[in-house]
Amino acid sequence: MAKHEKQGLPLGIDVGGSGIKGAPVDLSEGTFAAKRLRIDTPVVSTPEAVADVINQVVEHFEDVRGDSPIGVTIPGVVTHGVVRSAANIDKSWLDFDAEPMLEAKLGHDIVLVNDADAAGVAEMHYGAAKGHQGLVVMTTLGTGIGSALIYDGKLIPNSELGHLEIDGYDAESRAASSVKDKEDLSYPEWAKRLQRYYSHVEALLWPDLFVVGGGVSKDAEQFLPLLKLRTPIVAATLQNKAGIIGAAHLAQEEHDRRHH
Repeated sequence: MAKHEKQGLPLGIDVGGSGIKGAPVDLSEGTFAAKRLRIDTPVVSTPEAVADVINQVVEHFEDVRGDSPIGVTIPGVVTHGVVRSAANIDKSWLDFDAEPMLEAKLGHDIVLVNDADAAGVAEMHYGAAKGHQGLVVMTTLGTGIGSALIYDGKLIPNSELGHLEIDGYDAESRAASSVKDKEDLSYPEWAKRLQRYYSHVEALLWPDLFVVGGGVSKDAEQFLPLLKLRTPIVAATLQNKAGIIGAAHLAQEEHDRRHH
């Protein structure tokens, strides 16, 4: 496909509470095509302020051309380009139709996606869930618990499984890795809470595979072996690259759908 070679690469941008990170992505490999750029998230992180920073990231990469689609992750629920929840970003994102504003400002096709969903898509195509059929449940253990549901390679967006009520508690308020740190729990103590959480999700969804991401997943051997589940449970492999890679993948997919 000769015309594809001349196209710019898709760009993935991961918008977090403290930093906005981006890189062009080679989708044949699921790797960054250039060293990623990180810029601090603006103190008042309104959509306009964040769009200005995204623009700086876009302009930094020469592989990103006029036809490059851009995938942007947001720490919140996103339905049809509208942000519905805003945990670690400015409340002015709430119910804001962000995709058209970003497309007008940046002059590119934009796909806005929940950050855990983007990570799940990356693990499905390039990481720990590659080649798996059926239902894959990705969870990111961090400040809260993010989740992504992927069935036969297709994302079911905005699953919010961190907010399941278990034993009268919002699940993430007991089992997120931030709670482990705050309450100074040992890995075995925390694993008891994870056991309660994952066995509950398993009973509801009967997944074929659990993938566990988030920063704490690099210590997976300290807690995953302590869990007794019928579902295989594995650590994510892409670490903090997953959001950028998954966002770029989803953006390219949507771009191809719009233009063919």
